[in-house]
Amino acid sequence: MNIWIINGPNLNLTGKRQPSVYGNRSFDDYMEELRKRYAPITFHYYQSNIEGELISAIQLAGEDADAIILNAGAYTHTSLGIADAVQAVSCPVIEVHLSNLFSREDYRHRSYIAPFTKGIIMGFGLDSYRLAVENLVGR
Repeated sequence: MNIWIINGPNLNLTGKRQPSVYGNRSFDDYMEELRKRYAPITFHYYQSNIEGELISAIQLAGEDADAIILNAGAYTHTSLGIADAVQAVSCPVIEVHLSNLFSREDYRHRSYIAPFTKGIIMGFGLDSYRLAVENLVGR
């Protein structure tokens, strides 16, 4: 299985930025754990703070990925371009978020991406990614 994990703005600061909301562990450390735990899966990881680069990554991943796990960060609530890219790919996309968006500011309650995804997992910190992988491998 070939899974792309694509992270949007500020997720490169996971472990440093607002630990009370996002936790104190870096995504790189967590990615290493995922690769060990799911050794038969080929993981590709991409992070950008730039909307157009995320769109390009989704399009590229959509060419050969079995699935995409996407955390578009704040672009979740603003980007029709990312939503269009998700809609255009043929593989399943699971939207993930570290925090529970519905326990936060009202403007975070809308996802432009969600209508085009297999599902959304949120509020479980970095473990949201593992839960997405578990769904994709059918456990």
